Amino acid sequence: MDIHRTYDFLILCNKTFGCLYQHSLFPLGDICFDTQRSILLSKQMLIEAEKYFLEKRKIIERKSLLQIKEYITTVNSKKNFFVHSPAKTNRSIMKNVLILGAGLVSKPAIFYLLDKKINVTIAAMDISPIKDITQKYPNAQVVKWTTDEKERLDEMVSNNDVIVSLLPFVFHPMVAEYCIKHRRHLVTTSYVKPEMQALDQAARNAGVILLNEIGLDPGIDHMSAMRIIDHIHQRGGKVEEFYSICGALPAPESVNNPLGYKFSWAPRGVILASKSDALYLKNGEKRFIPTKDLFADSFTVDFENVGKLEVYPNRNSIDYIDIYKIPEVKTMYRGTFRFPGWCETLHVMKQLDLLDETQTNLKGLSPAAIVAQKNKVEADNLKKNLAAKIAVAESSTALSALEWLGLFDTEPLTYEPNSLFNLVADKMLEKMSMNSTDRDMIVMLHSFVASYPDGKKEVIRSKMLDFGDIASHTAIARTVSLPAAIAVEMILNGNIKLTGVWRPVVPEIYNPVLDQLETMGIKMEEEYGLPLSQKIN
Repeated sequence: MDIHRTYDFLILCNKTFGCLYQHSLFPLGDICFDTQRSILLSKQMLIEAEKYFLEKRKIIERKSLLQIKEYITTVNSKKNFFVHSPAKTNRSIMKNVLILGAGLVSKPAIFYLLDKKINVTIAAMDISPIKDITQKYPNAQVVKWTTDEKERLDEMVSNNDVIVSLLPFVFHPMVAEYCIKHRRHLVTTSYVKPEMQALDQAARNAGVILLNEIGLDPGIDHMSAMRIIDHIHQRGGKVEEFYSICGALPAPESVNNPLGYKFSWAPRGVILASKSDALYLKNGEKRFIPTKDLFADSFTVDFENVGKLEVYPNRNSIDYIDIYKIPEVKTMYRGTFRFPGWCETLHVMKQLDLLDETQTNLKGLSPAAIVAQKNKVEADNLKKNLAAKIAVAESSTALSALEWLGLFDTEPLTYEPNSLFNLVADKMLEKMSMNSTDRDMIVMLHSFVASYPDGKKEVIRSKMLDFGDIASHTAIARTVSLPAAIAVEMILNGNIKLTGVWRPVVPEIYNPVLDQLETMGIKMEEEYGLPLSQKIN
């Protein structure tokens, strides 16, 4: 029996053994036992542990092993503790996962894990989307919980093996600290922020992994990119150019508004992201794009079976040169796909300062009056006056889109939006939400230019087009949550042994995750050996 492989790890620290399955470790003389499940080490497991550590030339005092064996015999004769047996199937022995948050992307991950016969506890403020799940799955638990209930979080983390945080990213470091405290693994789909990275050494010391950015973007984009980058480097090649572009969009048949976009959730996050600056590398030159020019710095790509799409830069691309280990790259660009109409409209919104979050008293005003007041123009003939101010045609797509949203309406508002930003977000939610007959889709494209020692160059292209199913799950939900669920399963099975803060950019993570996703119809189609004429211009 290989203790290290079969039981994940057995910690030997001086004379103290750790209990199995990475549960809570509490020292008691020369032995540790699990206070959550009261699992003691059996004699056979101790014998095998002794062999394992002696083989690894670890220093073990035999009297400590004898004392532990005697202690187990004494305790088992006095108390009703049980020795772990893989044949047991009750909840205390089965693998246990805690999912924090029950938002729109959570369901595919929940069902995936439940179908694997893993115990899943879902804790969320709003449990209405998943309240009936326990009727179908006896291995599911649903609890109402809010992020300010920290004592309950502490208890829930201690009672599970892997924690999945689908909460807003600001809560991830808090969850991670509890995971480190109780030696539990953490999986998130969010970007690694400095607060999370700062926990790297503590996680290593605790022997746990804090795996982040394992969703769609970030997530599938990292994994599919690294598979190609490693392929190029293994052939002695260099990555000269790399474009990575992704978009969560309505399917073409569902596009019926001038902005070419629909929301399957509240639009605030999407609009806030549009207020970011951008930084990328182009032909060896760093290009900084301030937020006011973000949507003016766009280009178009023809995507097969979709048509023409616009691309604008996605925040800081430079950081990914180190993350992807491609210091040789001359062009590094991460972008976002949108249908035509979005970039032009958002650029005009910024020109007219319609995304201002400043708290303002707008009570009793009409949208037209609010927009006119902000831009110091007359509300009468507002569309014409705004066109003159920013030097665009009155018939432009952008101004037509603002009119369609209702921002030129003259009826007074019946509520207080408090800011122009909130007014725009409310109008978008009202008129651009996906309905029950709409499909969404995910569009992803990687484009590489690779060069090799023999002087040859090639374009490598990798792309994915995934559509949601109205009757089951959206494409965004599938592609965000399933990679995380697969990673959870791998951690539980001992197939990921890394510790610390990680992204899925190493083969031991990205290969099995991508392979499993392919069995579920989520696949990047790769093309090698394309001529340089096929690169992105």
